[in-house]
Amino acid sequence: MKYYLISGEASGDLHGSNLIKALKQQDPEADIRCWGGDLMEAAGGTLVKHFRDLAFMGFAEVVKNLPVILRNIRYCKADIQNWQPNVLVLIDYPGFNLRIAEWAKKQGFKVAYYISPQVWAWKENRVKKMKQCIDKMLCILPFEKDYYKTKWNWNVEYVGHPLVEVIDRKIKESGNKKQEAGDHHKAIIALLPGSRKQEISKKLPIMLSVAPLFPDYHFVVAKAPGLDDAFYQPFLASAPNVSSVSNQTYELLMQSDAALVTSGTATLETALLKVPEIVCYKGSNISYQIAKRLISIKYISLVNLIMDKLVVKELIQQELNTKNLVHELHLILENKQHRQQIMSDYAVLWERLSESGNASSLAAQQVISLIKK
Repeated sequence: MKYYLISGEASGDLHGSNLIKALKQQDPEADIRCWGGDLMEAAGGTLVKHFRDLAFMGFAEVVKNLPVILRNIRYCKADIQNWQPNVLVLIDYPGFNLRIAEWAKKQGFKVAYYISPQVWAWKENRVKKMKQCIDKMLCILPFEKDYYKTKWNWNVEYVGHPLVEVIDRKIKESGNKKQEAGDHHKAIIALLPGSRKQEISKKLPIMLSVAPLFPDYHFVVAKAPGLDDAFYQPFLASAPNVSSVSNQTYELLMQSDAALVTSGTATLETALLKVPEIVCYKGSNISYQIAKRLISIKYISLVNLIMDKLVVKELIQQELNTKNLVHELHLILENKQHRQQIMSDYAVLWERLSESGNASSLAAQQVISLIKK
């Protein structure tokens, strides 16, 4: 069978790569063409376009790059039409993928969507069109199945969260031992400032501002793949107890006592690796003001959304400052009761996300069953 997969960011590349492995395991004849990254290519997909050429963050940035985005959409449609896959599998990345889904359905292609757009947060009206053009929605957050059924009378599949299998494998490989990530001997605080230049430039200086106030700790920045050392150098030069690592984020977290993490998938990865964290978000003022008026959710971190309570502290926009970071860091480093509560909540989080079984394997089964219909 011929499968055409589209992801547009690093997390989609990771989950797409595990889906490709599961598809190949269940369908040895699987021929896979994809938009994604190095991981999807390594898993056996023929890479059409890399996600680094697709990722634009924030409302203002998307508007500025609209001609490039539209050009990519036209190219994608032509490539799908030319290749004629048995099924199209869209992985997250809704701004791009929902346009492709609507077009593909009209062309007669079967459409599966893996990792639902966060319509429960904003742009709920998209669901009406999604129901019309998506043959099978595969959700990875436990509350989404009830949301779609109760509010939209749409039966979707909950397959579990693919990060659980990724992190479980990593923990087993390590033998549950603390990993080395850099040459230092102090207790470590991890800094995960994001993957795009504009978000790193806004958040990393504020994160690093606390380092001189915690001289007994070593702060380690997890660099984003695709960004060179020269970009990070001006940020890292000022504090003596700061260093960085590349392509070792999980190893870094597995030996960290705490973490400052930008919002997104990284907040969930940090929690599943059992590291107490502070969630940090600061965007451009224009993008933030627009988002504030459009987004209607209680929390910005996946950890808190899934648990439906404040498990990890969120410092958003003006609240993200040195004073607040110092206060919250002292709390998670020194208050044993507070740390124990976080760890207890993390254990519940793990159970909720793994109750369905292996997400990639279940997703592959659903995709293959769609072809056979």
